[in-house]
Amino acid sequence: MTINRRTILKAGAAAAALPLLGSRAFAQSEPLKVGFIYVGSINDNGYNYAHNQGRIFLEEQLGDAVETTYVENVPEGPDCERVLRELAQQGNKLIFATSFGFGDSVIKVAQQFPDVKFEHATGYQKADNVGLYNARFYEGRAVCGTIAGHLSQTGKLAYIGSFPIPEVVMGINALALSARKINPEITVKPVYISTWNDPAKEADAARALIDQGVDIIAQHTDGPAALQVAQERGIIGGFGQGADMSAFAPETQLTSIIDHWGPRYVASAQAVIDGTWTPRDTWEGLKEDVVQMGPYGPKVTEEVKAAAEAVRTGQIDGSFHIFTGPIKDNTGTERVPAGVTMTDAELLSMDWYVEGVEQPA
Repeated sequence: MTINRRTILKAGAAAAALPLLGSRAFAQSEPLKVGFIYVGSINDNGYNYAHNQGRIFLEEQLGDAVETTYVENVPEGPDCERVLRELAQQGNKLIFATSFGFGDSVIKVAQQFPDVKFEHATGYQKADNVGLYNARFYEGRAVCGTIAGHLSQTGKLAYIGSFPIPEVVMGINALALSARKINPEITVKPVYISTWNDPAKEADAARALIDQGVDIIAQHTDGPAALQVAQERGIIGGFGQGADMSAFAPETQLTSIIDHWGPRYVASAQAVIDGTWTPRDTWEGLKEDVVQMGPYGPKVTEEVKAAAEAVRTGQIDGSFHIFTGPIKDNTGTERVPAGVTMTDAELLSMDWYVEGVEQPA
């Protein structure tokens, strides 16, 4: 997983405005300074917006005990390293790096500031002062797939993805598995646009997919462009990603996957304040309220809502796991035997597609 986690953008004005105050020790009598670094805009109405909402949640929950700073529109690469270093030099003692492609820079800067705690979203590289956190987005995809399986009329679903990394492949597979539990004839067409946030590319992909008979579109990109095209073209619908996008497609959003990072940010900041922070590796989902489902759209009938809620609550109480076998891949080979549930390690290295998923071109 070495592909950039988010699209390459020029560092925003907020980065230029950061003063270099020099590194200093955190005193318990002062607020804990917490820094956030985003690869996109907090106004993307998706992934980066959700992380910033988590930052606001942290301020609301811990009040004067914390002081937060964020820098948006930071490219993955040398500029990321510079911004991380500036945040550490400012006196931030806890820094959240929210994009996968920030990983190498996090590790490098963490070595230079051993008294600063770093947490990296969706990453895999740990250190004594670097922890990891992620969300089980695939649980939300299982709810979405259940809805799609009930509502699709053409039996053709699509998934607009960023890059073919395990996080995205998991989502495609969860959507397909859950939809095919309702209608075994359903197919899913993945399309990768090689970026996390490019409205023009997302819209073009949506148009091309609709022209091919797709009537429900899921996405693992950051903005509402695909949903807007779906509404313009009058197909059944699609799903918001990262945040509730119903304002952009009120008739077409069937539900959305909402990233609720706030509880993770509160827990980590409180641990630093209490002196109990350790470099954890968390992967939380619906049960922990880190993944939430948005409101159901007007096209989702009461019967379909009930089916979706059964999948949602089943994942919360542990009675349902979408990656429990038997599962075949899209060549017909059994990958998971009946009654066996894939391990987290297997999910986090997933590089194959389940039955019903078309092989990407």
